[in-house]
Amino acid sequence: MLNPMRRFDIAASASSLYCPDAFISPLEIDDAVTRALAEDLGRAGDVTSVATVPEDAQARAVVVARAAGRLAGLPLVEAVLRRLAPDAQIVPHARDGDTVAAKTPLMTITGNARAVLAAERTALNFAGHLSGIATATASLVDRLKGTKTRLVCTRKTTPGLRALQKYAVRCGGGFNHRFGLDDAVLIKDNHIAVAGGIRAALERAASVVGHLVKVEIEVDNLDQLREVLDTGLADVVLVDNFTVPMLKQAVALVGGRLVIEASGGITHDNAAEIASTGVDYVSSGAITHSAPNLDIALDIEM
Repeated sequence: MLNPMRRFDIAASASSLYCPDAFISPLEIDDAVTRALAEDLGRAGDVTSVATVPEDAQARAVVVARAAGRLAGLPLVEAVLRRLAPDAQIVPHARDGDTVAAKTPLMTITGNARAVLAAERTALNFAGHLSGIATATASLVDRLKGTKTRLVCTRKTTPGLRALQKYAVRCGGGFNHRFGLDDAVLIKDNHIAVAGGIRAALERAASVVGHLVKVEIEVDNLDQLREVLDTGLADVVLVDNFTVPMLKQAVALVGGRLVIEASGGITHDNAAEIASTGVDYVSSGAITHSAPNLDIALDIEM
């Protein structure tokens, strides 16, 4: 049974498991764990464990990475376990942001067997999914070494999991783009079409937003980029699906006056070449929406 009195302390107890350079609110972890456990336990709880395991049985379990990768989501593993087994002994052997080899133990758990078994799948779903994102991010970040270019994620995230997935990107060495529609202006082609053009869109944005709100605008070609530069009203320009020669021209045209984000078709094969043009950021939706799960397991050691 979920204990509402523990809603605001479970994530705080996992502070040693967080990646030191990533951002996540404990409330996001708490809400995600609540939703996930309610979904899995349903109306009757874990009927299999209740039916087969004695009430007072204890279990010792090890969470292990079966594949090599970058870790994210360990605080959620502990949060899930603490929700169902508040008195469990949890000994961490790794933390989010660590790169581990296959067969690396991540955490040892000793506690009520029913609770550990009930928590297992939810905990592993979080850890495997988020570590997969961190691993995919780290792999792409590695392609950018030796350049000034940073990798950022996008809003192409799973509904309800955005904060967690963006945290995982940070665990992988990437950076976060805006979290939602409310924290930055990003004028895309459809906005430009409805507003009546690039200048009209930028002038209206400049008249409406506050001084701490950044304004980014997407362009599809160099003529549009020149128009943006002529207005002097943007902070960031998103150059969408530019070829490498076009990116080089764009960097030369901007001359440091704007931050340049390259987007569209960023892959392991072309990331280094794109970064070599001098763009400030490359953005990728694939690191969140298409990252494969990292194989993480929980093994009972009675």
